[in-house]
Amino acid sequence: MRKTILLLSLIVATTLSAYSQESGAYPTSEWDYANTILMHTPGEELFDGVIHPYAGLFEYYFDMDAAAEEHKGYIEALERNGIKVYTVRELLEQVPIEKLRYHAARNLTYDTTHMPNISQEQSDEYHKYVVGEMSRSDLIRCILLRPTVTLYPSETNTGFNAVYTHTPLMNLYFTRDQSITTPRGHIISKMNSTQRALETEIIALCYEQLGVKPILTITGEGRLEGGDYLRGGDTSYIGCGMRTNMEAIKQIMEADGFGHDTIAVVNDHKWWQMQMHLDTYFNIIDEDLCTLVESRYYAKEGDPEWVTVDIYTRKKGEKEYTLTRKGVSFIDYLTERGFTIIPIKLEDELHYANNFLTIAPRHIMAVGNQSESLQKTLAEHGVTVEWIPLETLIKGYGAAHCMTQVISVKEAR
Repeated sequence: MRKTILLLSLIVATTLSAYSQESGAYPTSEWDYANTILMHTPGEELFDGVIHPYAGLFEYYFDMDAAAEEHKGYIEALERNGIKVYTVRELLEQVPIEKLRYHAARNLTYDTTHMPNISQEQSDEYHKYVVGEMSRSDLIRCILLRPTVTLYPSETNTGFNAVYTHTPLMNLYFTRDQSITTPRGHIISKMNSTQRALETEIIALCYEQLGVKPILTITGEGRLEGGDYLRGGDTSYIGCGMRTNMEAIKQIMEADGFGHDTIAVVNDHKWWQMQMHLDTYFNIIDEDLCTLVESRYYAKEGDPEWVTVDIYTRKKGEKEYTLTRKGVSFIDYLTERGFTIIPIKLEDELHYANNFLTIAPRHIMAVGNQSESLQKTLAEHGVTVEWIPLETLIKGYGAAHCMTQVISVKEAR
């Protein structure tokens, strides 16, 4: 028995060691060379979302099988660039079976409200028996679909009638949002929407399987979604608006979670689903090049689209931040920082042109079929663009950046 335990320990240690050797470093910038990325290829959990897109937080109906194929193509494009992609399902397949049973049991509900002859103890025992018999694949289905079986008495057959409902993790493929990766490590979000609340547990389980311990989990009234966070070399840009609030930002600052001495809190004064996160209207291509959608770029002070930024700083070696500038024009601040700003026209914005993923300096993965003028502008600025076919997936209100969580980067070349 002791030899078996030692052997299992060696296998686990070897697996974690292999990951840490290839994992690289935590990113400090959007333009760092991406090394490992976490993604989730959507599966059957998507169906309940697409049959009522608005309730699923999606923009339009879309074909879930076509979406999965597009997603696999995106992964292949990233892998051709030497990037290792871990998928949620791949990691769940490796979770110890008893731990998987624990999570599946939490996500499978038997509602016996209408069954006066069945005690809670009896129901719990049957629940335990079923989960204990499940295959690994069915355990994962329970976690992703979150089924409820509502029972009613019947005088025929087995004595039961039942209604089956799901509360699936339909937005899980937007793996940008359930956490952020800062120069200090991973921070688990607290989602703004009830439909997405439990996605963070699955992502935390994936980090655990990778041998990574998040440095912070947002709690209480804090709300954080990863699409609101961008790394800027020596500065963290964090959106404060529709999906992320100041309480979460304060929690990160108090825990020294950002790992930067300058924090730029970007205030969104217009809450609009199409621009729900910072990365839907602002993005970074290189240390001196970024994009901003035209409605924000040309806005005048007082307009709903006008973007302001509050700057928190600290001296090197200190932990606490001080608010040093408030209500600064975001464009003025970016210009001070040495950025050239590329405005994104509305026609391209509506096709998610701004939601690209930077995988290296001036090298981005972006949604295909953008305007010729944008393609020309990016080329003039020396940007290498890989145009990815994501026509189906973007109907879920997100694109190339939203579908990825860069968890480590390579050393600069």
